[in-house]
Amino acid sequence: MPQIGMAAPGDYFELLKPRVMSLVIFTGFVGLVVAPGTINPVIAFTALLCIAIGAGASGALNMWYDADIDAKMARTAKRPVPAGRVTPGESFGFGMTLSIGSVLTMGLAVNWVAAGLLAFTIFFYAFIYTIWLKRRTPQNIVIGGAAGAFPPMIGWAAVTGSVSIESITLFLIIFMWTPPHFWALALFTSEDYENAGVPMLPVVAGEPETRRQIMLYSVLLVPITLLPGIIGMAGWIYTGVTAVLGAAFLVFAFRVWRDRSDNHKKAKQLFAYSILYLFLLFSVLLVEHGFGIVFPLHV
Repeated sequence: MPQIGMAAPGDYFELLKPRVMSLVIFTGFVGLVVAPGTINPVIAFTALLCIAIGAGASGALNMWYDADIDAKMARTAKRPVPAGRVTPGESFGFGMTLSIGSVLTMGLAVNWVAAGLLAFTIFFYAFIYTIWLKRRTPQNIVIGGAAGAFPPMIGWAAVTGSVSIESITLFLIIFMWTPPHFWALALFTSEDYENAGVPMLPVVAGEPETRRQIMLYSVLLVPITLLPGIIGMAGWIYTGVTAVLGAAFLVFAFRVWRDRSDNHKKAKQLFAYSILYLFLLFSVLLVEHGFGIVFPLHV
């Protein structure tokens, strides 16, 4: 058994939640690319680095506060803090150092609008979601999901120095995607959440209501994903691909809604597809703008 506090470099890397960070970096990069105007490649790289470090800081602060419940969940028990390889104080100090460093660097090297959004994102995830909402309400994912939706807005602001309807649209896509994505996960990990005393929707309201909410949010999500084409920031390619992907998302959600089995196979399928779905949506935006092939719906 590892000695408490005897951490290897890999343990600190794990505190950053690298899998979550990879999605944050990707959506932030898309925000940079689709934003109007130009940005120096070095400044763009700095902005992405700050977004990545800020996301990692949020993860470290989350693991600091959630060490007690992480220890009770099979999915998280081997994380560095509950496993004893990193102390809570070390995780907190690491997270705060990265938070301050990433925000100051973003402000000084890029602009203070992007820095302000980054600071708010870290605060929202670490304090509003982790400390306040997660243990108090089954709506934790709905409200707390905003933290994961800010990166493309930060990327946009890094280029433009502003917030616009286009960047808000990117925010809304991720914001509405989060509940069906995480509730699908919660359906087949509900025992973990129940053991830890976390009021996730399946634990509090039951599986039938969770399935109904997944279907409801999926129905709301798909039209929102079409907004980039409607407002002119994306073209026919994005709109067509998104319509097909959205129809498939609704099929997966419908199967979860109608599922009455105990193996949660349909929920696992939706969870896996939802990750691919978001990646493909933003990838098409990236291709359209990266290659200059945005054919607008309105001429």
